Amino acid sequence: MATRMRTIDVTALIEGRRFDGFYYGVVALSWLITAFDGLDGLMIGFTLPYMRDELHLTTAMMGYIAAAGNAGTAVGGFLSPLLADRIGRRPTVIGTSLVFGVLTAATALAGSYEALVGMRFVNGLALGGLLPLAWALNIEFVPKRMRATVVTIIMVGYSFGSALAGPLTNAIAPGHGWQGVYLAGGLGTLVCAVALWIWLPESIRFLVLSGRRPAAVAGTLRRLDPACDATADDRFVLSDEVKTAGKVPLKELFAGPLRAVTPLLWLGFFMSSLGVFFTSSFGPTVLESLGFPRPTAALVKSSVSLLGAAAGLLLMRFTDRKGPIAIATYPALAVPVLLVVGYGLLSGDAFLAMVLLGSGLVMGGHFGVQSIAGVYYPSAVRATGGGFASGVAKLGAILGPLVGAAVLSSHLPVVRTYALLAICPAALVFCALGIAAALRTPGHAASSAVVGGNVART
Repeated sequence: MATRMRTIDVTALIEGRRFDGFYYGVVALSWLITAFDGLDGLMIGFTLPYMRDELHLTTAMMGYIAAAGNAGTAVGGFLSPLLADRIGRRPTVIGTSLVFGVLTAATALAGSYEALVGMRFVNGLALGGLLPLAWALNIEFVPKRMRATVVTIIMVGYSFGSALAGPLTNAIAPGHGWQGVYLAGGLGTLVCAVALWIWLPESIRFLVLSGRRPAAVAGTLRRLDPACDATADDRFVLSDEVKTAGKVPLKELFAGPLRAVTPLLWLGFFMSSLGVFFTSSFGPTVLESLGFPRPTAALVKSSVSLLGAAAGLLLMRFTDRKGPIAIATYPALAVPVLLVVGYGLLSGDAFLAMVLLGSGLVMGGHFGVQSIAGVYYPSAVRATGGGFASGVAKLGAILGPLVGAAVLSSHLPVVRTYALLAICPAALVFCALGIAAALRTPGHAASSAVVGGNVART
């Protein structure tokens, strides 16, 4: 007797799951590859002095080499997510990981200024698309109540990799040159890419919405929930999303309440990124110009990264519970702190403490806006939505150092740079409040009730 086809509500299954071993595995793999992303992105800052000595680079040449990588990541942030929304998250994540692993290792072969500029740009194309793809894949597996949390955890991996760039360079470059640093980073990335190929699943929401590979959907559901007896003969649905067929137009990024959410997200992410790269590029220089010793300036810079990561982890659960309005908290606190610093109302250790606090709050706010970059888009355009937001943010990353250089070259007192920096978190506050207001619009998927319960079968 033929078996009657069942309808399995994948949304209900996801929302009813606890955060268990399956989720830990997916998040761990994503954390690991984003750590290598952060490592590669920050290595250039520590290896440039070695490149300068060996290749006789000028200061301008060093700047163009660094800028080439940021320009590549900006372009990659727009291209890779478009591909992921068409062929899938898993193959695109693995492919970009393989490409940037090979290109990072191949950077060791670059023997001229022109080769380094070209290599960093092409490498950036792969790097730029990886983070939003990792966000999208994880968001589409976990319950809504955990989405901002898992994105923040993944971004801590990026911060860890970034923090590792300095010690790795110090350990390898003196004996094996800057080439050894890139060779080690590239080989490590390739090992991670192999692990992704073996263990990383495809997004369950992408599989269901695309209507392809029902056997893969059933297999993934059995991995997600060992008690699930789904088969390829079942019909799979998402009760909180509409199934799409074929290409999804980019205008979907501006459909309904997203017509306000997307521009505000782009503006907030851009301004936040501008502020972060403004302070990370010239923070130590500003402190040295104000008379603080170089080791003290370097310690403050390192401490800002750690404080920002800790602040982001603290914020993530509030973001999941309260929505984007929680993201306004850190930048709102940062504005008065930066104004106090920027107008020279403090001095000595109190000044340094407020610099650390203000810069850490800016970094914490950046973690917050990253955590929602792909959350409020439907699965059909989630990678594109998060990727475009990340690409716009990369433009801020390119502009941040240029703005910092222009300010420091002006006739303004150096300490005023902190007051000008306050513009960036002030803009993020406005954007976060605007996003929260837009998402209160009736009928928007992000503000609808979470579907709970077990697998629904008919």
